[in-house]
Amino acid sequence: MGVSGSGKSTVAGLLAGRLGWDLEEGDDLHPEANVAKMAAGHPLTDEDRWPWLDRISDWIRLHTSTGTPGIITCSALRRAYRDRLRGPGVVFVHLAGARGAIADRLSRRLDHFMPESLLGSQFATLEPLDSDESGIVVDLTRSPRDEADEIIRRLALTVPPAAARD
Repeated sequence: MGVSGSGKSTVAGLLAGRLGWDLEEGDDLHPEANVAKMAAGHPLTDEDRWPWLDRISDWIRLHTSTGTPGIITCSALRRAYRDRLRGPGVVFVHLAGARGAIADRLSRRLDHFMPESLLGSQFATLEPLDSDESGIVVDLTRSPRDEADEIIRRLALTVPPAAARD
């Protein structure tokens, strides 16, 4: 979880590859109207987000009900959004960092519908994890590889032997 540009997709890809888990890019589950709205520089409302969060929740439930480990990226900026996604086996990883550093990342990102101009609205919406939520906060000041290593260590995840050599 985290604001746009925090590295969710990059870190999730590293984790899924190392762990051999399924991966879903949450942005790919946005309805076309949401993508068009954000691309035009307009922040989403809660009403825009609920159908998207339901799609993400469906993916999570499928994986948890079948025991198939997986990672799905999602901003999950507010507690209410995380409540919609929460369930047995669901752990949130908040990639957190300074607004300036994330703005710099966004300015260099190519081929993404989310413009840098919406970063302020994302930070305004962001509600950090509460102590009663299952999750960890990872500071994004290091390399994505180091962030993935920290997540694996802190969540005591098992890396298959072949992936451990990578």
